[in-house]
Amino acid sequence: MFSVGRHKNSKINVSFKFSFSETITHLPEIKDGKCFFPFYYRNEVFYDCMKLKTKHKWCSLNETYQGYWKYCSEEDFAKCVFPFWYRHMIYRECTEDGDAFGKKWCSLTQHYNKDKIWKYCD
Repeated sequence: MFSVGRHKNSKINVSFKFSFSETITHLPEIKDGKCFFPFYYRNEVFYDCMKLKTKHKWCSLNETYQGYWKYCSEEDFAKCVFPFWYRHMIYRECTEDGDAFGKKWCSLTQHYNKDKIWKYCD
């Protein structure tokens, strides 16, 4: 789409809008595959199984999604990484520190302060 507008001071304002369609091949589920974490999908990084336009969480079987995937089972979900660094302390187990609701959480990387990747503990 292309549009042109004129402001009060007579300068011409030109704007462009482009739409790109990304083609991604989705192959049938590979049930005995192993999830790869972190994985890249549509220019985002995922550290755990994800739910995007599906009924169940799924993961990629490649570092960069190439159509190979599977639905996640309990053993596929990302595991807590211990020890991890949060603020000025090192944690060796799930913590409630910093959670507004007092729920225990953990980091999915050793450097929470840098990566900010986490999940609630079971």
